[in-house]
Parts: sequence; C-alpha cells; structure tokens
Amino acid sequence: MSAWVSPDGAVIGALGGLGLVLVVAWFRARRVTLASRLAPALRPRDATSGLLREQPVRSPFPVVERLLAPWLADLAHWFERLGSPRAEVRRRLDRAGSTESVDQFRARQVVWTGAGLVVGLVLALLIGAARGFAPVPLAALVLISGACGFAACDQVLTRQISQREERMVAEFPTIAELLALAVTAGEAPISALERVAATARGELSVEIRRTLADVRAGAPIALALTDMADRTGLPSLTRFAEGVAVALERGTPLAEVLRAQAQDVRESGRRALMEAGGRKEVVMLVPVVFLILPITVVFAIYPSLATLRVGL
Repeated sequence: MSAWVSPDGAVIGALGGLGLVLVVAWFRARRVTLASRLAPALRPRDATSGLLREQPVRSPFPVVERLLAPWLADLAHWFERLGSPRAEVRRRLDRAGSTESVDQFRARQVVWTGAGLVVGLVLALLIGAARGFAPVPLAALVLISGACGFAACDQVLTRQISQREERMVAEFPTIAELLALAVTAGEAPISALERVAATARGELSVEIRRTLADVRAGAPIALALTDMADRTGLPSLTRFAEGVAVALERGTPLAEVLRAQAQDVRESGRRALMEAGGRKEVVMLVPVVFLILPITVVFAIYPSLATLRVGL
C-alpha cells in the first residue's frame, strides 16, 4: 500500500525546514568570536568628556528602539554592501551640509525601503483581489517597490547636494569680492575671512566658519581651505583654495587673485545660463510641433473638407 503525501503538508514542512535553517544561520552569524571579545579591551579609549560627545537621538519608544536596533544595524550593513561604502556616504552627507551620521542615514534608508515594501504589498493585495493572485508578478511588484524606496532616499540626498552646490556657486562671486575688498583695505587673510563669515549669510559662509574653526584649532589656512574644497567638491572652490595657498606662499597680491576667480565664476555661470536657455528652447519646440501645429493644420483644413463633403 503506497503512502499518500498531502501537497499542503509538503509545503508546510518545506517552509518549516527553511525557517529552521534561517534561524540556525542567524545564530551562527551572530556568534561571539575571540576578536569581538578582545576588541573592547584593545580599542583605544575616547578621552573626550561625555558632555561633549554626540548624544544618540532617542525615540519616544525606547523599548522598541532597543529591540529593533540590532535588526536595523544588520539591515544597514547589508545596505552598505549593496550601495556606497561608508566613506563615500560620509562625503556625500558633508557635501549636502547634513549633520546626521552615516548610521542615521542608513536607518533612514531602511525606513524608506520598508515603506516602499509596505506600499508594494498593499498594491499587490489590491491587484490580487481585483484580478486574481499571481505570486511571481506580485512578489516582483513588492520587491520593485522596496527598491524604489531605497533609490528614492538616495535620490533625495543627491538632490540636496545639487541644490546646495548651486547656491554655493551663486554665492561665491560675492564672497570673493568681499574678501578682495577686505584684503585690499589692509586686513590679513584670516581677518578677512572672519569679517566675511560674520557679515555674509548662506551655505558658503557656513563652510567659511567651519574653515575658520579648523584654523583656530591649529590647522594651516591653506590646509583648511583645501579641506573645505574637498568637502564641497566644487571646482571653483578648489581653484579658490589653490589660488589663496599659492598667493600666501609666494607673496602675490591676493586681492587680484580673488577678483580674477570671481570673474571666472561669473563667466562660467553665464555660460551655464546660455546652455540652459538653449536646452529650454529645444524643449519648448515639443509642444509647438506636436500639439499647436497639428491643431492649426486641422483648423485650416477642416472647413475645406466640410465644404467638399457638402458639395459631394
């Protein structure tokens, strides 16, 4: 007598076995090793006072935060393997002028991805209830929604970077002119930077204040300006830092260098504006050719066609 196996029982058994395999793999992956035990004793201690350290942001639900923190950390490390490395994310956050840490950005990516998965699941359930459940397309829809949430978070950061860089490029000629006037009046470069940072308002003035803080901490002014150029990633600021460094080393007139750089930035902005205008002209032809022109032709031909039809 042959034994009969129920398909439902086979599916339940397969899912149970897969769950056991995942649990065992998870425990083995989180197993404490000798290196992790020795790391707290060998890691250099931070001598900074606890009052000056960056305090973690606590949510209104600390118990839930403690329960979900390990899972969010694992998901953040998994996203780090898929996306940009940690150093690149830190550089992009600096370029965007954001004060959040890399871990906070990874947690935000996890939240956006989870929201995308939830939206995809809701859409899949609605489509399945209306047209019937097809597992493969609906699962693909959920995964695509999660990937869209992940990409949307990264795209928002990219948009913030581009907007901030546009504002800094627009502010640079004015800042350079103010620095040139201050240096021409007889002030030292650091004093001129302090005056401009105290007077101006904008993204570039914030970067100048950060540069002055590095100079007060003991960094040379040329190195501090180079670090500012590296943080922003703008070619104009890179040329500005190099020009100021060369002027300070060789004793060349700094005011002329700053005025020349401001003029170069204005010329590059004018060229960019002309290129944007040329692209807009091409875009404006699309509704004219595909919408207005056909309607004009129809209005011109339709009365003649109607007259011919009446005559026939």
